[in-house]
Amino acid sequence: MTHIKTALEDATQKLAPLHETARLDAELLLARVLGRDRTWLHTWPDHALNPQQEHRFIQLLKRRASGEPVAHLLGRQAFWTLDLHVSSATLIPRPATERLVELALARIPTTANWRIADLGTGSGAIALALASERPACAIIATDLSAEALAVARTNAQELNLHNITFVEGDWLAPLQDEPPFQLIVSNPPYVCRADPHLSQGDVRFEPITALVAGEDGLDAIRILTGRARQHLAPGGWLLLEHGYDQADAVVALLRGAGFDKVEDFQDLAGQPRVAIARNPATLQDADT
Repeated sequence: MTHIKTALEDATQKLAPLHETARLDAELLLARVLGRDRTWLHTWPDHALNPQQEHRFIQLLKRRASGEPVAHLLGRQAFWTLDLHVSSATLIPRPATERLVELALARIPTTANWRIADLGTGSGAIALALASERPACAIIATDLSAEALAVARTNAQELNLHNITFVEGDWLAPLQDEPPFQLIVSNPPYVCRADPHLSQGDVRFEPITALVAGEDGLDAIRILTGRARQHLAPGGWLLLEHGYDQADAVVALLRGAGFDKVEDFQDLAGQPRVAIARNPATLQDADT
């Protein structure tokens, strides 16, 4: 009969050569098997697993050892203040993207009733975080993947958020007949096609279309920077997540597209991560 303490120690030892988050992974998986939270595991380390629980835990550990993301094994991922459903049809929301949400909220007045677009929404993480913090705003979230939108809609329903509309389509294409937006956000694919990280870690199990954007990783960002101003109100903001080594290129694309107030911000790990730009409020602004 295996106890929680022993099960976690053995699991951590097996996963440690493969994953930096071995202990956390083991705790999350065992907590799911037992239908408890991690605090309960720490409180009752001598609790014994029954044979069915032990078998299920071992099977989950094997899948994690093969590289399958914990988020996919659990079907859930925490993001901002939300607990989101995720699947292999979506990118797994990551802490770095919370910086994009933070910077967007800093520009949206608390009681604003802005129109906001989230392009390539995936699981809906960004749109749902903004919707939860700015309930008076109307958000449209687009994605080319019907499977991803199904996940996003499920999340909105579970979170009881009703100020979001999900629309299938490529980037800005579904917004052609929409009035201008005060803010557009996107975490587009920005990985180079030849990036060796694509064959490593969790990303092997994520949709390639949510990761890769051409030879230099900037194909999607070129589309967004080139077309976003047509859909932004004067003085409206565009916020884009990008790769750690793409800040200069993205800033140049934004300035070349006629945006002003262009800035780039680091994520919580100190890496360049989010570019922000404003659609000039007046023609005079555009010339300065």
